[in-house]
Amino acid sequence: MSSTLVFLGPVRTAGDAHGDTTALAVRDGRVAALGHDAERLTDGASEVIDLGTGLLMPAFGDGHAHPLFGGLEHFGPRIRDLRSVDAVVAEVGRWAAGHPEAEWIVGASYDPSLAAGGDFDARWLDEAVADRPVVLRAHDYHTVWCNTEALRRAGVGADTPDPRLGWIARRPDGTPLGTLREWHACDLVLDQVPRRPVGELVDAIALATGICARAGLTWVQDAWVEPEMVDAYLAAERADTLAVRVNLAQRADPDHWRAQRGTFARARSRVEREAGDLLSARTVKFFSDGVIEGGTAALLSPYEDAPHSCGMQVWEPAALAEAVRAFDSDGFQVHIHAIGDAGVRAALDAIESAIEANPLWDRRPVITHVQLTDPADLPRFARLGVIANFEPLWAQLDPMQTELSVPRIGETRTARQYPMAELAGHGTRLSFGSDWPVSSHVPLEGIQTAVTRRTPDGHPEHGWTPHQRLTIDQALEAATAGVAYQAFADDRLALVPGAPADLVWLDTDPRTVDPLRIREIAVRGTWLNGHRTHRS
Repeated sequence: MSSTLVFLGPVRTAGDAHGDTTALAVRDGRVAALGHDAERLTDGASEVIDLGTGLLMPAFGDGHAHPLFGGLEHFGPRIRDLRSVDAVVAEVGRWAAGHPEAEWIVGASYDPSLAAGGDFDARWLDEAVADRPVVLRAHDYHTVWCNTEALRRAGVGADTPDPRLGWIARRPDGTPLGTLREWHACDLVLDQVPRRPVGELVDAIALATGICARAGLTWVQDAWVEPEMVDAYLAAERADTLAVRVNLAQRADPDHWRAQRGTFARARSRVEREAGDLLSARTVKFFSDGVIEGGTAALLSPYEDAPHSCGMQVWEPAALAEAVRAFDSDGFQVHIHAIGDAGVRAALDAIESAIEANPLWDRRPVITHVQLTDPADLPRFARLGVIANFEPLWAQLDPMQTELSVPRIGETRTARQYPMAELAGHGTRLSFGSDWPVSSHVPLEGIQTAVTRRTPDGHPEHGWTPHQRLTIDQALEAATAGVAYQAFADDRLALVPGAPADLVWLDTDPRTVDPLRIREIAVRGTWLNGHRTHRS
């Protein structure tokens, strides 16, 4: 006999306040009734929950994150929240002393604004560990800082040329400083690190998805998946350790993408065949460019602090368009990292070429981050049906902006960043993500920033670029229905009878509080298919 769960109190089914109701009932993992129809089911219910002054609403989704990387950060030195180079070095030394068996000390993720220009010296890490290699990822995961032994093991010296995709920061005499930027440069060292066993990856996935559930999430786009990670996710699903739904985006390599087509299709078929409804692999991830703070985002005009450079295109635009057309024809959703205005334009051009070349289908392409967009390109998002996936927590004047980004792109371009309201005004579908562990995985923190454009302490008073602020309803939609649309989960666009019971219970209605207090709202519970995955 089916059990029935009834919630009594304020329920936001979707959209604005017109979608509110007074109760919701769940049976067999789906919404069974709303309002008075749900209230009438309380007598025979197996559980009745009084929402009090809180709010029940569709669970959050994360349209761009790296949960496996987030989980793995717990397996090395804990450096994420440290606020000085000395503190990072001390923690690396402490962890290394406690793990003499570790051949490599691998950690993440340090704040790149802690050193001038984001340049970190290998000798600083040598003071903590000189006899074993150390490699640390920066917050942006596009940069690594390593010690001298790691450089030696990788064969990186004064005579090592900069690779095609990446830069080696150097001292005045040409010797490597200890900071490597972007793909091929980082891989000089990262390729030497021993691979983690699948069991450890499964443990990291279980830890990460549990963390996501506690934040009110029930769906996450893993936006950077390598082949061994597919095995780990399938093992985690078989072990029943996934606390959220996960869609895998396999990363396309500009040097090997043609050979990857068959590999990606086989992985997708394998996931469809072996996994349940919590795991899918329908997406391919592309990196159009790098990041502004590292000087590697692709810009239409040169950097202010490097007039010789417009950044770095990971793919030549014609090659990106060819690859996007190919994976689109294979039935994959494309998900393109684009930070700079040239990177965004190349991504839009590639998607447009796929639309023109391939038969019509429900492709739902995604451009993620959308940090800097030329005004002429803003209307193209809606016209091409492109989902703009923002990491809203980044839309604030924090040290990453003031210390690194603003000096590199200048005040005019700084004021054009993260055009959420403008894109929404053009009719573009918005979805929210976190890029965790690059930044916080907690959706309410990003929602607060989206509606205030202020730092947590309220700076600036009237908001940075306040014309780009979203309303609270727009922000909640981007974090729920917007991500559901990106996930092809049309049955999760709203809480209606028959919809999967993916729910989050907040202790306060975010529509009724001071916008600078949204991040303080607690998640009382999370339900995935009617099963409670978090209880506070």
